[in-house]
Amino acid sequence: MPHDKKKKRKKTGVPDRWLDYRPVGQRIPGTRFIAFKVPLKPSLNRQVPASQSFGLWDLLDQVESQNQELGLIIDLTFTTRYYGLSDVPQSCSYVKILTEGRHVPSDATILSFKRAVRRFLKENWDNDKLIGVHCTHGLNRTGYLVCRYLIDVEGMDAATALELFNSCRGHHIERQNYLNDLQRGAKRSNAGINEPEEEAARGLAAEKPPQTGTTDGERPPQTGTTDGERPPQTGTTDGERPPQTGTTDGERPPQTGTGDERRPAGDDSTEEKRAGSRRGPRHRRQVGQAAMGGLHPTPALLPTPLVSYVWSPSAPATLARYSWSDMLSGGKQSEDPKPQRHKL
Repeated sequence: MPHDKKKKRKKTGVPDRWLDYRPVGQRIPGTRFIAFKVPLKPSLNRQVPASQSFGLWDLLDQVESQNQELGLIIDLTFTTRYYGLSDVPQSCSYVKILTEGRHVPSDATILSFKRAVRRFLKENWDNDKLIGVHCTHGLNRTGYLVCRYLIDVEGMDAATALELFNSCRGHHIERQNYLNDLQRGAKRSNAGINEPEEEAARGLAAEKPPQTGTTDGERPPQTGTTDGERPPQTGTTDGERPPQTGTTDGERPPQTGTGDERRPAGDDSTEEKRAGSRRGPRHRRQVGQAAMGGLHPTPALLPTPLVSYVWSPSAPATLARYSWSDMLSGGKQSEDPKPQRHKL
């Protein structure tokens, strides 16, 4: 059974060890070169801490902080995923030279680099704009090609070229095969160095994008809130109405002093009962007397004592069916004629 080759995992994030290197070096004295690691487009910068994000506009700011001006960017990365021409500021020209990592660059790649540099110097002889060179970390491929130019074109010895680059970049070239070729390898031919090379493109970005530096797909956290949430209201939780005093949401305030059920719509008798329950015992006694059939109390006066009443001769027959407590409580009456009473 043939061995299945492992598929290469497609890389989509921040380059490995990218955070381990300084973003920008110093200008190499006596040259126009300045080296830096690859700037990242905004979507990739959101994957790194804000304090360590590094884009093309950050590059311009850091070069300007050295009182220098960047005129050309030579991109040596072997991919186009880190940024595009639309991310390059309009003030800069841009040249892409696809250069495979880990291997000593081919003679054709070396010649393309030399031509790009010579053309820029010829077109910018009247200014001091810099040539920025980067690979992924701005170190191995970048260091090799910058030193190769200094050795082959400027006539600098390898040791001096390496020392200048390493000290200005702030990191030393790491790959031994690059060092061996620069120190002991043959110089490359400069034939055709002044022949026209593909013209550098102009950047398309007109303005600096918003600051980035958060986890991918998320916006920077807001103080006191989490993303997508409204600031909490005092005394409530987000999405809830403030509680009403003495009631729960959706309920009417409870009625004080009654256990009756809430009044159904159109039920007047319930309201009358509730009204009676809220009134004093005197009123309830008057209502009970009225229900007995005409015992109307004297308004605003206490009821007449029982001993003050004289009943008619027919009273014993009728009164036998009643007790005084029944009369006061509004008990059920018989259908016999109502008793007559006379006040002394």
